[in-house]
Amino acid sequence: MKAGDFITDVVHSVAFLSRLPVPSRFFSDGDDVSMRRTARAFPAAGLLIALPAAFLVVLLATFDASPQLTGWLAIAVTALITGALHEDGLADMADGFGSGKDRARTLDIMKDSRIGSYGTIAIILSFALRATALASLIETLPARTACLIAALVMSRALMVWHWQALPAAKSSGIAAAAGQPGTSERNIALATGLLLFVLFTLHALPFVSIVIVLAAACLAVALFGRLCVSKIDGHTGDTIGACQQITEIVILIALALAA
Repeated sequence: MKAGDFITDVVHSVAFLSRLPVPSRFFSDGDDVSMRRTARAFPAAGLLIALPAAFLVVLLATFDASPQLTGWLAIAVTALITGALHEDGLADMADGFGSGKDRARTLDIMKDSRIGSYGTIAIILSFALRATALASLIETLPARTACLIAALVMSRALMVWHWQALPAAKSSGIAAAAGQPGTSERNIALATGLLLFVLFTLHALPFVSIVIVLAAACLAVALFGRLCVSKIDGHTGDTIGACQQITEIVILIALALAA
């Protein structure tokens, strides 16, 4: 893996996963970088995506803001940075899995841009659980910004695992058009996410607690994968986004409980 290629992948990942501005020179004519290769840099992109929210947490701490206010504002900033990309996937997945009677109907509902009851509830719970867990971390851990960054990084590594582990549920759509990461891309994403996660949490938590948090996140990916197979026989762009949200929720809650 060449360093220059990986940097290009990071920039492409940031452009795909967020609304952060990136240099146009990384998108020259004839650029044939595929999304399946770019996926290996998703955790590194997650680090950059997490920085504005982490900075906000530090800034609000200087004003002695309440943990609940800080938690909600930090999660809101991450949604603004990503354009609610993953939240949209979570909502579509929840509507489809909750309302669809069979595979075809489930996929049709997930494709519908309108949001239903299940999707609304899923988004509300996602924001509430993440903000509350982050507020708990802010109250109990000096390294709360590091834990926030770790959660955003690792969840983007685990979404690559979900993407690679399951076949595409349909022949059209963003995920199908982008292709599927290979074993090498998945391993690089997981290794990068794991390394960054440990680096950001090791000074804040005992190693055993870190292992338990990671185990909980991996279990969430495995169980969600089984649910996707039972519902639609694979993954879609919506389930990939939903996987990021689910694992971020699990990681933040597990970190709050471990703190």
